[in-house]
Amino acid sequence: MGDVVARYKRAQGFNVLHPMGWDAFGLPAENAAIASKVHPKDWTLQNIAVMRGQLKQMGLSYDWRREVATCHPDYYKHEQKMFLDFLAAGLAYRKESWVNWDPVEHSVLANEQVIDGKGWRSGAPVEKRLLSQWFLKITEYADDLLDALSSLERWPERVRIMQENWIGKSEGARVFFKMKGRGDTLEVFTTRPDTLFGAAFCAISPNHPLATEVAKNNPGLAAFIAECNSMGTSEAVLETAEKRGFDTGLKVMHPFVPGWELPVYAANFVLMEYGTGAIFGCPAHDQRDLDFARKYDLPVKPVVLPPDADPMRFAVADEAYTETVGTIFNSEFLNGLEVPDAKRVAAERLVELKAGERTIAYRLRDWGISRQRYWGCPIPIIHCGKCGIVPVPEAQLPVTLPEDVSFDQPGNPLAHHPTWKYTTCPTCGGKAERETDTFDTFFESSWYFARFCSPRAPTAFNRNEVDYWLPVDQYIGGIEHAVLHLLYSRF
Repeated sequence: MGDVVARYKRAQGFNVLHPMGWDAFGLPAENAAIASKVHPKDWTLQNIAVMRGQLKQMGLSYDWRREVATCHPDYYKHEQKMFLDFLAAGLAYRKESWVNWDPVEHSVLANEQVIDGKGWRSGAPVEKRLLSQWFLKITEYADDLLDALSSLERWPERVRIMQENWIGKSEGARVFFKMKGRGDTLEVFTTRPDTLFGAAFCAISPNHPLATEVAKNNPGLAAFIAECNSMGTSEAVLETAEKRGFDTGLKVMHPFVPGWELPVYAANFVLMEYGTGAIFGCPAHDQRDLDFARKYDLPVKPVVLPPDADPMRFAVADEAYTETVGTIFNSEFLNGLEVPDAKRVAAERLVELKAGERTIAYRLRDWGISRQRYWGCPIPIIHCGKCGIVPVPEAQLPVTLPEDVSFDQPGNPLAHHPTWKYTTCPTCGGKAERETDTFDTFFESSWYFARFCSPRAPTAFNRNEVDYWLPVDQYIGGIEHAVLHLLYSRF
């Protein structure tokens, strides 16, 4: 397909950059090499040689002078430099967090790599684990990534929509529910403060700090949390899974009504990564909350009256009324208001009572770039007991992979290599260890298109060449790249 376009444009007199390269790191190559008892580097280079020969036999009009392979140190040394630039700019950081763990690949997956609760490559059900990981602050650019969608010329509409939905900007309120018998509050993010009078319960993620605290003395809750962490993590799986909860025994006070208590459940459908990891449930106007309320015999009180409905007769049976068209009722000072006005007034009252604040939330999470496998670009970081996290000096790039590795035991060969990880600290000269995680392979594939402009330049990009050739006019790829490669590339 690309060759047809390239030849057609050349025939019209255009100067055409039609390159070929190899996205050559990653788990598939490592796993195939292990299965075949061949080194991943040898396996990869052999495959590249075969495919290059086949493409040349076909006579495709690639400019082979621009060929790159992401596993070559001459390529990945530039992204190691980029990472150090991100770190210096405060856009790369390391923290302990709940991650998607692929039990077959023995590695972490980004949210975007979990498809229907399964690893996008292995197809294995993904689990939750708590690990120290490196992240890039893509969320700092959520608004920029969202706003720029309208200026992307000739991008398919469904790709724009998928990215817009993935970034998921939501305007709403944070509600501070006072905990009964405690001095702290449960913080909840909601896009529907207008339905607070229909609240029947609050629910927290199984990984919420409150759940962890209570579970220490509650074996039943501890078992429930463990079960939740072994199920799929994608929103699609959580939406279709049976809604299950565990009563923590905690109660919170309603922000508007003195004396009104709501039970707090740990629930399998609440994501720690979205909002605050806690929700309030309004069963009459959210189907998920309604399913949960019916299962645990919680009250269902409608507070949004559909147009033309009779307030004396309107009730919710098995289907929640989720439309935002209607009038508020059963809600004291909100009665008679249309939904948009009720949202505003409810938020204003929360602020007035110091029981909440207006806010904006995003579905987009920071990009987890750590992978616990060998065949990837080493993260150029040194861990020193005295100095902490120390960047590898630029003059020492690239940090290359050792070739004498063993795959005899599960996990990351770099972590149990006898010599590679041991080094000296560039700052104090003391004993230190290299970071053994490698980059997510989308780190490589998010900038290759710009490297093709000047593939032999000593820096990642030659300014004049990049200005001449970019942006890319024709991109050929599947829709599966919509919220992976194409989102990361824009970042």
